[in-house]
Amino acid sequence: MISVVEARDRILAELAPLPWETVALSAGHGRVLARDAAARVMQPPAAVSAMDGYAVRAVDVAAVPARLKLVGMSRAGEAFAGRLGPGQAVRIFTGAVLPEGADAVVIQEDTEAEGQQPGAIVSVREAAARGRHVREAGFDFQVGQVGIAAGRALTARDIGLAAAMNLPWLEVRRRPRIGVLATGDEIVRPGEPIGPSQIVSSNALALAALIRGSGGETVDLGIARDRVASVAEHAAGARGCDLLVTLGGASVGEHDLVREALAPRGLKLDFWQVAMRPGKPLMFGRVGDIPLLGFPGNPVASLVCGLLFLRPALFRLQGCEGGLPDFRPALLGRDLPANDRREDYMRASAAWRADGQWEVSPFERQDSSNLLRLARADALVVRAPHAPALTAGRPVQALALSGTLGGF
Repeated sequence: MISVVEARDRILAELAPLPWETVALSAGHGRVLARDAAARVMQPPAAVSAMDGYAVRAVDVAAVPARLKLVGMSRAGEAFAGRLGPGQAVRIFTGAVLPEGADAVVIQEDTEAEGQQPGAIVSVREAAARGRHVREAGFDFQVGQVGIAAGRALTARDIGLAAAMNLPWLEVRRRPRIGVLATGDEIVRPGEPIGPSQIVSSNALALAALIRGSGGETVDLGIARDRVASVAEHAAGARGCDLLVTLGGASVGEHDLVREALAPRGLKLDFWQVAMRPGKPLMFGRVGDIPLLGFPGNPVASLVCGLLFLRPALFRLQGCEGGLPDFRPALLGRDLPANDRREDYMRASAAWRADGQWEVSPFERQDSSNLLRLARADALVVRAPHAPALTAGRPVQALALSGTLGGF
């Protein structure tokens, strides 16, 4: 058996970012940018007011009170056409272009106007230095400036920035197409009749959700029965996929037929079995030119493997940084016995203590078929092989199962 880190490194080393494609800006959310996005315009395109008030020359309001003559108005979308002269002011609103000759804005709360028609007198009570309440041209970004670097999964904020940079189209990585093949006579789809020796299949749908939340698209290859011909027939549907994931058939039992079924199609294994719990019967290789991840059939094991191996693989295929599990310091909420030779990923509840530290309490039962506990878990606590027994309050490493994990 190899370690989790070595297994992940070997998987990622065999994957490369997919080609890019062009999409409309409106379809860019969640996609990974393949090329830097640079501004086609300057923002703002001219000096504009940051407040409602009066555009002035700073020299005219250096000593207050000052009396200025109102000569016009500038508002967003309709700038003042003339030039501001000595002793003059222009009524201005937020976002409006600063008149030529003006270099400061006095907010309306610091003024008193006799009227709003040209010729009215505006009394200024507070001085305004040059540049006060003015957003200079290019204050946000310049033409040609890179606003979003390649490799970033685009957020709503990024879409807004790209729009402001006048980018109607974006070059993004193609979404990875992941074939998911469940195996076993004992499983049926949700809602189908359940035989006396059967259970409902959950792995494929759970992994499809993980794939979608990590930027990929799932190709559902159905459920192959425990026959070599059935596995081979269903796996043939993976043509054109960027990665094939099989569920079940990766262990050592007589019904584990994935390797036997795919050998005639050019299966070449890189490794088989990882020193981890849950998820030891994990295999990786290639079927022709398609990378293959063989996950165990137990639902918790397959989901933990999805988090540790499939999600990073999806990020690599999209040329996106991140995707690796981010384990952070925590304090143990209960005693734990010594660990064996496998790296252990324990489902746990978690809470913030009064002293601001994160406390995690692994569940008593850690069976790899127990989906209810996984669904209720707040964190995964990782324990190294041969880790000694620990008492409550000792430091451990844990991964929060929320928010940033693609809906895990």
